[in-house]
Amino acid sequence: MSDSIVIIPTYNEIENIEKIIRKVFSLDKPFDLLIIEDNSPDGTAITVKSLMPEFKGRLFMEERKGKLGLGTAYIHGFKWALDHGYSYIFEMDADFSHNPEDLIRLYNACAAGGADLAIGSRYINGVNVVNWPMGRVLMSYYASAYVRLVTRMKVRDTTAGFKCYTRRVLEAINLDRISFIGYAFQIEMKYTAWKLGFRIVEVPIIFTDRTQGQSKMSSNIFKEAILGVISLRFKNIRKTHRR
Repeated sequence: MSDSIVIIPTYNEIENIEKIIRKVFSLDKPFDLLIIEDNSPDGTAITVKSLMPEFKGRLFMEERKGKLGLGTAYIHGFKWALDHGYSYIFEMDADFSHNPEDLIRLYNACAAGGADLAIGSRYINGVNVVNWPMGRVLMSYYASAYVRLVTRMKVRDTTAGFKCYTRRVLEAINLDRISFIGYAFQIEMKYTAWKLGFRIVEVPIIFTDRTQGQSKMSSNIFKEAILGVISLRFKNIRKTHRR
């Protein structure tokens, strides 16, 4: 068993799932993998199950009844990882928009660099996004700027979904009190960790938009992130979570 587990939520990722699993397991540093599968009709779960004997004790899957939201998928995965004793818990997409090679850099930022939370950041060194239309790049970049303005959080890439949490961060956060389920979940988790005084480090990455499968981004998800930030600003984090 590794000290690190990568959580990947999936819904209709049949084109990517085997490739991402094999890539993670090919890395020099050992990582375990937990797939949170939301009843994909395309057979994603069947592919994962077919690979589990090959990667026995390293590849795990939790199946849910349906598409219940990104936030709830990660909360489910966090609780599972804590129950199973992992020290470093990662978030990563299934579609190769996050380069699995960067898992090692995020791990080192925490294990050797002393960070409590390491973020794979698209915006810490300019704008490092490939294959997005300019409108989406601008929307994402200025959304992060808006979040910083409202929350005063010192994080450049506030909506990033490629992260390494140390165990102590997730143990300090009351996961049942995290309120957002879409991409605002990513902001809420960072903001909560920041308000609790944890050390957050941004590791520069290059984000490459998926080439296979369909994006799960929607206007409703974006609206939740923009509107939800205001409620976060006035939330008493220390009352609902503990350091």
